[in-house]
Amino acid sequence: IIAVTLGGNVRVGFEDNIFLKKGVLAESNALLVERIAKYSLEFGREIATPDEARKILNIRKT
Repeated sequence: IIAVTLGGNVRVGFEDNIFLKKGVLAESNALLVERIAKYSLEFGREIATPDEARKILNIRKT
């Protein structure tokens, strides 16, 4: 959340964090993504679409 408030980019997923909140395991990556997307929108940040994210990361669609 600090990165969001400072204008940085955020990476989410089980490889980065397995907890939804202190002591509560996330049941899926989707829950982690939904949580950070919600916070980002509350702070006025835009969420990249999958196509925009691929372009930013220089990943070709297969």
